[in-house]
Amino acid sequence: MSTATSTETIIKDNFPLIDQEVHDYVVNVLQDGQEEFQDADEVYEILGEMLMDVSDRAKNEKEIKIICSKLLQSVKMPDGNKKTSNGEHRILSQPVHLGEMVSNMSSQVDEYKSIWCPQKESLTTVDQKKLEKAEAKLKIKQEKRDNQENNPVPVFQMQREASANQMVNRRDVRMDDVGRSKDIKIENFDVAFGNKTLLLGADLTLSFGRKYGLVGRNGIGKSTLLKMISSGSLSIPRHISLLHVEQEVVGNEKSALEAVLECDANRHALLEEEKRLLNSKDDDAGEKLEKIYADLIATEADKAPARAAAILHGLGFTESMQKQATKEFSGGWRMRIALARALFSRPDLLLLDEPTNMLDMKAIIWLENYLVKSWTSTLLVVSHDKQFLNIVPTNILHFHNQRIDPYSGNYENFVKVKNEKVKNQEREYESQMEYRKHVQEFIDKFRYNAKRASLVQSKLKMLEKLPELKPVEKEEKVVLKFPEVEPLSGSPILQLDEVSFGFGSDDILHKISLNANLESRICIVGDNGSGKTTLLKILTGELNPRSGERKAHRNLKIGYFSQHHVDQLSMNLSSIEFLASKFPGKPSEHYRNYLGRFGVTGDLGVQPIQSLSGGQKSRVAFAAMCLALPLLIILDEPTNHLDVETVEALGDALNHYKGGVVLVSHDETLIRMVCKELWLVKDKKVTSLEGGFEQYRMLVEKELEDVH
Repeated sequence: MSTATSTETIIKDNFPLIDQEVHDYVVNVLQDGQEEFQDADEVYEILGEMLMDVSDRAKNEKEIKIICSKLLQSVKMPDGNKKTSNGEHRILSQPVHLGEMVSNMSSQVDEYKSIWCPQKESLTTVDQKKLEKAEAKLKIKQEKRDNQENNPVPVFQMQREASANQMVNRRDVRMDDVGRSKDIKIENFDVAFGNKTLLLGADLTLSFGRKYGLVGRNGIGKSTLLKMISSGSLSIPRHISLLHVEQEVVGNEKSALEAVLECDANRHALLEEEKRLLNSKDDDAGEKLEKIYADLIATEADKAPARAAAILHGLGFTESMQKQATKEFSGGWRMRIALARALFSRPDLLLLDEPTNMLDMKAIIWLENYLVKSWTSTLLVVSHDKQFLNIVPTNILHFHNQRIDPYSGNYENFVKVKNEKVKNQEREYESQMEYRKHVQEFIDKFRYNAKRASLVQSKLKMLEKLPELKPVEKEEKVVLKFPEVEPLSGSPILQLDEVSFGFGSDDILHKISLNANLESRICIVGDNGSGKTTLLKILTGELNPRSGERKAHRNLKIGYFSQHHVDQLSMNLSSIEFLASKFPGKPSEHYRNYLGRFGVTGDLGVQPIQSLSGGQKSRVAFAAMCLALPLLIILDEPTNHLDVETVEALGDALNHYKGGVVLVSHDETLIRMVCKELWLVKDKKVTSLEGGFEQYRMLVEKELEDVH
């Protein structure tokens, strides 16, 4: 009998419902790799996950490893020792109790597959992604072995991909599928990024219809967790539909409205079938059309265009923009289309990563209202916007210390409960330490006193029984420090007089007059596309006005933080190397000092910038901006990618800074903390709002009400 036949016998005995494609793949891997595989663990590494999926019952890891060992023996066995299967009888692993099987058949039909039981459709097939994953593992193993042979000296390589592991009870997963519950429980899972463990033995529970805000420090792994969920690396029931708004819509000839409507696959398929039938000469075309129309009415397909248009309008698309081809929009606007598609599709689970980054204040307020009033499915959102986290989430998930702690209520309630929890833990720890100290003093005092020996022993046993408490792990407070600057004589230090700017014959800004000094704390607000960034570039001198005059103090140094600052960083360099390339001639400690002012400390300073999180990259950009010792700081959307604590730290740092500040932001927390003046850019003009942010928010809410 051939090796392949012996291998096939083991496969068929243990996986009777295996798909033929998967069967052939397993056989080929074993035959091709028989010289490569050193032990059963290597076979399990390549095929273990796939074999678990195709098992007719929930085999555990130990059982699968035993099967892998048998498979390895079948391909390693010398020809002379191969057994034949002729005349062999298959011995059952346990007796068959027909009466018990019949009584349990309704609830456990998957566990009793035999000629006496009705067969369910096989759920053991493996999709192409599983095959590709196994192939990739095998390829990596072969490459590693080749590298070891050719390069015996180990070479360090930084891993740039995240990975996730999870202990899954596959029977529970199947029962979830059968029950069709839309609640999600991901238990006992690990997530790592290269050599760094992000989560260890973590649990995540998402109840259907709840809105969860995922919070935690920059770089802790919040975005990575969303990617692990959306990629299928963490197991959720297969019947739950999921959308992760991560990438912008690909630009093409389709309009923004069409791009949103086409994501309703069922409606799109019905309309396509309607077109086909209208041009068809089939005898039953009329009957089929009637069914199509009935389905369209049942799904309220006629209301879909109005619903899609309302979502797009809420996200800032005018009627003419909705008809515009997607290829004509910038990346930020195509991200809004991607968000509109997700809201229109209404998946069971929606994953949003910093959705407010791409939106202006009007769109943020609309999104807050939409998610609170109209969103009925489960939402998991990562956000730095404190106001957004106070309005939208019903629950907060705190990502810290390699675990996720759940809290009920919004962000404000989370902070209150968490602080109280930390205080209680500190009190409990201190109380136990004091008690231990007191008991230990008694033991030490009477350790050699024969009369007190029994009492000393009881005290020792008492100490042993006390639960071991660890010191409370506190997250370090985020502190940002802008440099000290020398004052300038004279005021204002920067002024615009009757400035106009535009392209062609149209003005973007028309006859703007304003000024700033070292005490200025100015916030600029307005809709996206109104000219806020253009105004900043005129203030920095990057753009020259077509008319009017820009006046600046001769000794004025301006620090500019662009919302596209990531594009200006050298990703292959470390943070220290990047600062040295921008401002050469200083010792490395000088650059470390500036990075330390913005929380880029320790190994972060020597890692390639591309390996840092979005918030950490922003901190590097802050440090680079401050090395020139600016007297006026101009910030364009500085809170993008910063966590809540860092946004508050930025507000404190700007308030302590002795120079002037002009910023464009949609973050309500930062605006309220810093700004003394609020400039509204609208209709080519810049207007100062005496009522500050409260007045601006009222104007925006009134505009939204007028639309409805």
